[in-house]
Amino acid sequence: MIIDHPILGPRDAAEFVCLGDACMMDRPDWQADDALDQFVEYGYLRDNPAGEHQELWYHEQGDRSWLVLTRNTLTHEISKVELARDVARARGRDK
Repeated sequence: MIIDHPILGPRDAAEFVCLGDACMMDRPDWQADDALDQFVEYGYLRDNPAGEHQELWYHEQGDRSWLVLTRNTLTHEISKVELARDVARARGRDK
């Protein structure tokens, strides 16, 4: 599988580590009244979709950047690759 890195261009997927669902970027508020419930859901409950899905990938053997890949879990086709920092900023999570 080839990942079209937004800065470095096409790279082999072997250079990366997949860290799972991109929802991990949306960390719960630890000060919320229901923080424990939110963190249990955050840490243990995941969707396992068949089809298009956003995933976090880490460029371990390269520039050590974090990427968000939109990938079809059935065909492995990658439709979008973004820097995770840009996705976080767009979501308002750049605190």
